[in-house]
Order: sequence, then structure tokens, then C-alpha cells
Amino acid sequence: MSKKSFTPANQGGWGELLSGKNGLRTIALCGGVAVHAINVYIVTTIMPSVVRDIGGLSYYAWITSIFVAASIIGSTLSVRLIEQLGLRSAYLLAILIFILGSMSSALAPSMPFLLCGRAVQGLGGGLMLGLSYASVRLVFQPHLWSRAMALISTMWGVATLTGPAVGGLFAEHDAWRMALWSTVPVALIVAFLVLTQVQQRSEASKVVQKSKVPILKILLLSLSVIVLSFGSLGDAWGLRLAALAGVVLILYGIAKSDLKSSNPLLPTGIYSLKHPVGALFSGVVLLSMGVTTEVFIPYFLENIHGLRPLIAGYMAATMSAGWTIGSLLTAGRSTPTINKLMVFSPVLSGTSLLALALLMSWQGLSLEYGAVWLMIIPLLGIGMGVGLSWPHILSRILIAADKGQENQTSSAITTVQLYAVSLGTALGGMIVAASGFNEGSLAGTQSAAMALLASFAVLPFVFVLISKAARQVSEKSTN
Repeated sequence: MSKKSFTPANQGGWGELLSGKNGLRTIALCGGVAVHAINVYIVTTIMPSVVRDIGGLSYYAWITSIFVAASIIGSTLSVRLIEQLGLRSAYLLAILIFILGSMSSALAPSMPFLLCGRAVQGLGGGLMLGLSYASVRLVFQPHLWSRAMALISTMWGVATLTGPAVGGLFAEHDAWRMALWSTVPVALIVAFLVLTQVQQRSEASKVVQKSKVPILKILLLSLSVIVLSFGSLGDAWGLRLAALAGVVLILYGIAKSDLKSSNPLLPTGIYSLKHPVGALFSGVVLLSMGVTTEVFIPYFLENIHGLRPLIAGYMAATMSAGWTIGSLLTAGRSTPTINKLMVFSPVLSGTSLLALALLMSWQGLSLEYGAVWLMIIPLLGIGMGVGLSWPHILSRILIAADKGQENQTSSAITTVQLYAVSLGTALGGMIVAASGFNEGSLAGTQSAAMALLASFAVLPFVFVLISKAARQVSEKSTN
């Protein structure tokens, strides 16, 4: 087998990717991910202002969980949409859905209307996300794929810098609706580039294979998030236990069906912690859920410590920045070092969550003397604890995949990560609701901060206990 496409000498340069028509196509594909990602950080930053304006504090977690649940459906159906409509029409439809969702959210007079808008927005965003990655193989020559993928991935870093700024500036002027409107013109620019630079069929008819998407299972997966979200409403423990039981039953049904199905939603081995794929995906779930606490950080910082929305948004985003830094620091490390990182990194994340729980719930931290800025350290630590091992977990998942399931295993990474984020947000909503968050009082908010951060600190430590099979993957693959 030729190794031509993997040698540095034969990889396309940045100049080829970013110049001429390739440059405009790159902007179009990166723009889809950027709009989706920036929107995520905008909404995280403005959420405290939203609930102060239209109410619905008990639905705080729903704003994110319903968005991500819809994104799961969108990202999974993106390839099917290319098959049915062609690349350009599929992308334009995704942008249209996102714009309609953004407009509906911006005009929402109450929380139920906002949640409906967020569901539509999430569906469009998920489609754009999936289409951007799927389009790389259809738009560019093979020698440009790796650079195109890398550039698209950096859009999340761009979003970390721009999202809190946009959301924070509008929130500080009591104009959170304008923050949602601000994504519309950007999406229209992306639509224009797609319309003029992306071919309708391109090479799609030759490259894209007809796929069988287990739509019912995807819908059930998203439904489980909504079921769990009901646990954040009201004070009845019976409702919370029923929500948890409902999620367990749905997931059990999906797993049982997958094990017997010729068209499973998730790859072989994912349901067993003794299988490397299962152990590695447990890391994806547990580490991703740990950082979903980021959704609540701006609210805690504003209402416990009196920070402005702009500052609170950026402090929350340091968690994501830590993730990026951690990923960059460990590139190219040896197998023994990576195995040690798979123990150290979740310990760092869990310990940082515990430290943040103590600092966040302590109103005595002085803003005047700068003590409140100490929280940046654990916020970075939470993200770095994920990033230090994250790229190696993903690469080992691909190595550990059973023969013939490489593509399915690769696509499952996005599905599982999005599901973990939505599930973590919904579970977090239930925990804070049980701890006094819905009261809106200072004492209730402090109690909720401690309960959420301390309980989620357990998740990374659980991965340490069950990660033995994950640490053996590289050794098995090279011996």
C-alpha cells in the first residue's frame, strides 16, 4: 500500500489550501463550524441575563441540553442529507434552519418559546457541524484533508475568544437578544460563500456511500436527554428518580438492540468496559460530562461574586482554553508517557473541580483585592485535565476499533461526545435544582455551586478506576 498521502513532502501546503477557490471554500466550511461554536459560547455567557429578563430559572440547563440534543440529530443526519439533496443544497438548508432557530430564540417572549427556538437552532447547528467535516473529503483533494480538518477544528478556539466577548458586551447593555441576532448576518455570509463556491454535487455521487442511519435510536438518544431534563423541574424527588430511571431504560433498550442489530448505532465493544473501545469511550463520556459545569459558571460568578457578564463569560471560557492548551502540550508523547497521562489528567480535572467547588461557593473571595481571580487556576486545570489525554483517547479509539468498523467507530466519537455534553448538562440541572438553585437566592446558588462541582468531580476519578483496558491499547497495537 502506498504511503504517498501520509508523507510530509506530499501534503498540501497552507498556501494551496488558503488561496484561490480553495481559500473561499475553506472559509465556507470553517464558517459553518465557527457560527455554531461561537453561538455556544454566546449563549453560555448571556444565560444569566436571559433568565433575569424572561424568567424560567428552573429551565436554565434546558437551554443547553435541548440545543445539544438537537445537534446530535443534525450531525448524525448530515451525510444522509448530502445523499438526498447534494452538498450545496444540504449546507444551505442547514444554514436556513440555524437562522430560523436564531431568529426564533431572539424573539422569544418566554422560556418555552426560547427552548423551541434553541431546538431548531441546535438542529441547524448540528447539521452544519456534520456537513463541514463530511465536506472536506468532497471539496478538497486528499493531500489537503489533514490541514483542512485541523483548520476547521481551530474554529472552537476562535469561538472561545469571540463568543464570550459578543455575549458579554450585549449582556452588559441588557441586549441579550441582539447577541442572538448577531449570528444571523455571519450565517448569511457563509450561505453566500456556499452558494457561490461549493458545487451542488461535487464528487458526492462518487465518494459518499449510501448510509443506513438508525434514526429511531438517534431520536431515543435525544429523548433520553429531555427525560432527564424533567428532573430539574420542581422539588419532587419522585420526579427526579423517575427521570433517572427513564434514561436508564432508554439506554438499556438501545444497547440491547445494538447488540442484536445488523445496523447498530454504536460500534462493537462500546458496551463493555473490558473491551478497549468501551473503556476509551467511557473516558469520552466521563471527561466530557465533567466540563459541562462550564454552562453554570457565568451564573455562579455573576450571582455569588458580582462579576460583570463579560468577565464571567471569559472566566468560564478558560475551561475550554485549558482543554486546548492541554491537547497541544502532549502531542507526540511516547506510549509510557501517554499511559501515565491517562491517570494524571483525570486526577487533575477531578481535583480542580473540587478546588473550584470550594472557591466558587465561598462568597468571602474578595473582588476588590483580586482573590476571586484565583478561580482561574482550577478552571484551567479542569480543561487541561481533559486536554492532556483527549487526543490520545481519540486516536486509541481508532486503533482499538474492530476490523471493518473503523468508519462507524470514528463517527461515533462525535455522537457520544455530544450526548455526554447534553446528558451532563441535564444531570447538572437536576443536581442544582435539588440544591436550591431554583430559589434564585444567594444561599441557594452557593449550595448549588458546591453540590454541582463536587459531585461532578467524581466523574474523572471514575475513569481512572476503569481505564486499565484503555491504557493497554497502544501496547497491543504495536506488539
